[in-house]
This record gives sequence, structure tokens and C-alpha cells, in this order.
Amino acid sequence: MKKTTIADVAQYANVSNSTVSQYLNKRYEYMSAETRKKIEEAIEALQYRPNLMARSLKQKSTFTIGIIVANIIHDFSTKIINALEAEFNKEGFHMIVCNSADNPKKEKKHIETLLEKQVDGLIVFPTGENKNLYIRLHQQAMPIVFIDRFIEGVDIPAVLLDNFSAMDTAVGTFRKQPIAFITTSLALPITPRVERLEGFRQALRNRDLLIDERYIKNGEPAEMTEIFNQLFTLEQPPRGIIAANDRIFQELMLYIKKRNIHVPNDVQVIAVDDVPYANFLTPSITTLQQPILPMAQKAASLLLAKIKKEHLADDDQRLYRFKPILIDRDSTN
Repeated sequence: MKKTTIADVAQYANVSNSTVSQYLNKRYEYMSAETRKKIEEAIEALQYRPNLMARSLKQKSTFTIGIIVANIIHDFSTKIINALEAEFNKEGFHMIVCNSADNPKKEKKHIETLLEKQVDGLIVFPTGENKNLYIRLHQQAMPIVFIDRFIEGVDIPAVLLDNFSAMDTAVGTFRKQPIAFITTSLALPITPRVERLEGFRQALRNRDLLIDERYIKNGEPAEMTEIFNQLFTLEQPPRGIIAANDRIFQELMLYIKKRNIHVPNDVQVIAVDDVPYANFLTPSITTLQQPILPMAQKAASLLLAKIKKEHLADDDQRLYRFKPILIDRDSTN
């Protein structure tokens, strides 16, 4: 069966080959709505499929973005991937999503694989352990944007939550003390974990509240039961708990249910990331929501500008921090 060509589409729509080419490259400014509709109908009728390989060679672009998430099971990761896909799709770009599982070796391997596939740019949740690799890629002018995290000393823009503002808001929302802070393992210098911990301490200092290290914990999800046991067997158990991400929050709520701990009478709870079930629990749980759409839009616009070699007004900025949104529910009333 003969493959449909641009010439076939042009003949069917009664336009020139170049007009069809302009349409396929989304350059619509020089054609009428009627012309666009005729070409669209011709493509549909002839079942035309562009030769992406030829297009890539001609334009020196694969129209593909590589995404490396730290842990795909996090609610924030899935939401940001969905939002990024919508943004890149508007510009005709597709995504390849990889999961590093916060493993630096996997992260490095994924980068090498994506570069072999000649992706046009990368959006990465960096582990923090491949600094030299990112410095080299930046020197080679590879378009890269970090999201959720950054690496000190690497001149790559990063889009992330204002973690200090988030912790200040959380501590200011609690009506009872002492307050505990729990995050996942600090074995790697992962930005949100480190910043939220420092932000928590800073928020306590700003209010002249005691910083007691017994109420500050970190560990893997499998270690959380023991960590909660330590907290709730203290002479003065915590009256408020900040779960620094959705994994910690899930483990905390399971523990609270098993131990028949009453929220908010026994302990108030705030979770970072507004997971869907937070509103359905009884009582509903107060959360700090990350502004997913604005963050995705900023990350996508930064990367696309780098790919297209366009200048942005804030090009000299390195960190783009977004304020959290407090969703005040029953767990802090």
C-alpha cells in the first residue's frame, strides 16, 4: 500500500506542499482558518502520518523530553508528570518518563539512556549525587531544568516549593505543643527533606519555641513504626506532627489508626502534599498543597526556552520558589 505523502495531502486540500509543511510545524500565522480546516480534513481522510524521523533530521530535533522522577509512587510526582505532559503537548513535544527511585546510579544510567535517544531536553528530580555529570552537561549546553530540588554549585535552574514558607505556615497553624517533624531518610542531601527540616527549626526559633531533637525524626518508610513508637512513648508525646511528604503521612495515619490515637484531640496533623484521600479521612487532614500547575508551567517554559535558544526576562534567576497553599481541615481544629 502506497504511503501517503505531504504532496498527497496538499493535492487533496488544494493547497501547496509548503502550506501543509507550515501546518504540520504549527506555523499557522500565514494561513486562514479555512485553510487549516481543509488540511486537517485532508490529513484525516488520507490517514496521513508525518515521518517523524525525517522531521527530526531536518529540524535537528526529536521533539522528545526526558523526565527523571525521584520516586514515581509519590503523589506529587504523578501530578507534576501529568501537568508537564499537558504543557509539552501544546508545543508538539512528547515525554519519556524514567524513575530513579532516589538511586544515584539509576539516575546516571537514565540520563545516559535518554541522551542516547537524543532527547531535546531533560527535567530531573536530582538525587544530589551526580554533581559533576550535571556540570558537564551544563557546559555542553544540554537543556536541563531541575524540579522539586537543586544541587548546590550547579548552574541549572530549579523549580521548587518554598519549603521554608511551608514549614513556617505549618508551625503557625498548630495550636498545641510540642510539635514533631518527620521526614524520609536524610542519607542523601535531597533538597525538600533538608530544607523542610531547617525550615521547621527556623519556624520554632522565630516563635521562641524549644528545639528538642527528640521530636525530629527521619528514616525509611519501613522504619516509621519504630519512630512513631519512640515519639508516642516520650514522657510528653507530641501534640502536633508534621508529615514532610505523602509517604510519611500514609505511614503515620496507619499507625494512628492501629493505636486508636484520636486526631485532633490527642495529636494534630499536617501533611505536606495534598493527597486525594486527605479530605476523605475522618477527621479530614490539613495539608500544604504544592501549586502543581504553576510549577509545571514554569519548568516547561524554562526548558522550552533553552531548547529554542530563546531569552526569558528572568533568565538570570536560578531558583524559582512557589508558595504552598494551606488546605485547613479538621486535623488542626
